[in-house]
This record gives sequence, structure tokens and C-alpha cells, in this order.
Amino acid sequence: MRRFLYVLISITAALLQACADDASVPRVNATVEIVPQTDVAGLTIDNEQLSFRNLTTGETTTFNTTGAISLPVGFYECSYQADVTYTNGSGDDAATVKGRLSGNAEAVRATTDGIRLSLPVYLVADNDDFIFEEIFFTGSRRTSGSSYIGDTYFKIYNNTDHVLYADGLAFVESKFRSTQSYKFSPDLKNQAMTVHAVYVIPGSGTDHPVLPGQSLTICDTAIDHRVSNENSFNLSDADFEWYDESTVPSQTDIDNPEVPNMDKWYCDTKSIFILHNQGFTSFALARIPVSKQEFLTDYYYTYNYTLYLPSGTFPMSGDGFKIPNQWIVDGVNCSVESDRKWNVLPAAIDAGWTWCGRMSSDSDRFFKSVRRKMLYLTADGRRVLKDSNNSSLDFNPACTPSIIEVQQSAVNASGEKASTITYDGVQIIK
Repeated sequence: MRRFLYVLISITAALLQACADDASVPRVNATVEIVPQTDVAGLTIDNEQLSFRNLTTGETTTFNTTGAISLPVGFYECSYQADVTYTNGSGDDAATVKGRLSGNAEAVRATTDGIRLSLPVYLVADNDDFIFEEIFFTGSRRTSGSSYIGDTYFKIYNNTDHVLYADGLAFVESKFRSTQSYKFSPDLKNQAMTVHAVYVIPGSGTDHPVLPGQSLTICDTAIDHRVSNENSFNLSDADFEWYDESTVPSQTDIDNPEVPNMDKWYCDTKSIFILHNQGFTSFALARIPVSKQEFLTDYYYTYNYTLYLPSGTFPMSGDGFKIPNQWIVDGVNCSVESDRKWNVLPAAIDAGWTWCGRMSSDSDRFFKSVRRKMLYLTADGRRVLKDSNNSSLDFNPACTPSIIEVQQSAVNASGEKASTITYDGVQIIK
């Protein structure tokens, strides 16, 4: 019989204060109800992890049990992860498979009145496909201090033990931003991702094999950027680039004929597409099972929302294209700590978020990327990367980009050179 699993977590919270060990501060009890949004049979939790990030201090506290927990009273975001086992299929076709539960709550207030939180969590099956290894969206800076665009890139990684083919894999950036939260109507967050850019790796199905433990580099412009900016690096040997035929004469793209272009399905700019260099958007990899024409015809999305300003209330509308969540094989929420309002992607895809800057227009964000953590090396030297569908746990934020490390190029506008090479931005290769 199919059933829901309800887990009651008892939490004891301490008042937030100047002196955290003040014994006179009263304590309150709270209850969190974990509500799986699935009806699979035989769902069993193998292990679970509950994390609370204090929105005032930025401190994250993680627990591996669901017993009594002490936290200062304050405002939190809460994320839940659990490794689970469940039954897939029925009768003779039934099989026991492994998966994960993932969920989050954007704003949890712990007060002296206590907390009672009902937290929806979603079943996340392990995808046998590519994942983001690294996203370099910030760009570099010239010696003068001005920002430089065009040298951004991302890497996709084969985290499996067998060959994967990149043919047909789509890269998309969200239309919505993590720093602007509205009540969109219709609200599709738990059904689809609203995007403003879709670029697809070309191929007939087996043209672009990627071995286990290997990655592909996909960049904005596949040139040696050191010619234009001595603080940048060489991307002329990238695997793919995205290229735009601009209709704005003052903003034109550069095409390297030696590097294949991605197929441009859609982008809402008339000039050139660049990644949001402050990290206000989310990114995803998707397998789109329909043709380009069918996608552009059937997956157009219009929405309404209300803009509240001191000068008045204004009804607004917008449009984009939607990528159904079941098409997404990996997703990463990005933001900045000071301005973040919500996660664009639902918890079933990414229950957390990662960053390169701590605030809007943070000048320290340049020359930084987000890089997925390495769990371990196999006996033959293959990296196994962490993939729990929670970017807060899976990624090292604000890292020196891997290409800068390998090429020992500049790590700041002063021209200081990178001197170490790491597996994941943190663990040094010896």
C-alpha cells in the first residue's frame, strides 16, 4: 500500500543574544513535520541531514539526527536531505532502488512562541547524466579595474562510471532572479523552469562521448582573451562556444571557426548573451525530448505579477519559455547573501544555493567561480564529485577558477598569478 512518510523532528531553540551562553535565556520547543511529496511504496530513510542557516549571521548548523537540537532564535532558511530506499514498480517487476528526499523552506522564524513548520520534501532520483562541475560567471577585470566580459565558461562533468554522450544536452539560464521575488500567475515553479536562454550541444547522438571522470568546457567566446585583457586566460581550446548573430552593430560576437558552436534555440537578447556576472540567476542542464520547433511552439510561457513601489501598485506581465522540471538533469541556484529572496529552482532540483559575491556589485566576485566538491578519488584516479541536489552542500563557493589555476593566469586585477592547482577549488593536488 502506497503511503506518505511523516517524520516529526523535535527542535529546542535558544534565544539569539549577544552572549550565546547566557543561562537565563528561555528556551522554546519547535516541531518540524517532514512531508514527502510522493506516494512510492516502501519508502525508508537510510540517513538524513537537516541544516539551518541563520539569515542574520550567515552561520549554518547541520545535524545528522532528528533528535533534540539547539538553535538561537532568529530567522533561518532550512534545508533537508535524506538518502532513501523505496520500491519501484510492482509485482514481478518491483525493484528496490535508492534515491534522495530534498526540501527547503525560505524563511523560518524561531521565536519564544516556538516553531511549527510543515516542510514539503521531494523524491529525487539519481540521474545517470552530466552534472555541473564548475560555473565561472563573474568574469575577470583589466588592470585598470574595469570588468571584462567574454571569458566566462562552465564545465559539465561525467560523474558516472561509464561513457556519456553530450549530444543534445541543453544549457539554460533562468529568466527569474533570486534577488526579486514575486507571486507569478500561473505559478509554475514546481512544474517548470522559466528561462530566457537555451543553447544545445549539437550532434546525432554519439558524436561527443565523454569518458568517466572527464569534462567538457563550454564558453562564451573561445579565443585567447589575453590579447584583449592581460589578466584573462586562453579559451581557444574549449570544446564548445555559444555564438550570437547580433542585430546591434555596437555589440557583436566573435566566432572561432575551430571550436563548434552550440545550437541556439532561444535567447531574449538582440545582441549577445552573457551570463549574469553577479550570480542572480539559476542554471540548468536539460535533455529536451522535443524538436526545436515544437519547443518554441508549445512551451512559451506568459505570466502576471504585481509590482509594489512607494509610488503605487502596478500590474505587470512577462514572458519566456518553460523547461519542464522532469527534463532537467542538473540545476544550480546562485545568488548573493545580502540580496537573496528565494531559490528560483525548486527543492526537487536544488534545495540550496551557491555564490561568488556576498552582496550586490561585490568587487571581490571577479576571478571567482563555483566548483563542485570532490568526495574521493577512485583507485584509478577518477574524481567522484558530490551531488546531493543541494548546492549549499555540493559546491565550494568563490573559488579560483580551474582554468586560471591550470594556466597560472591572474587571480585579481593587479595581475597576481595563481600558484596552486586543486581538485575542486579547495583540495590541493599534490
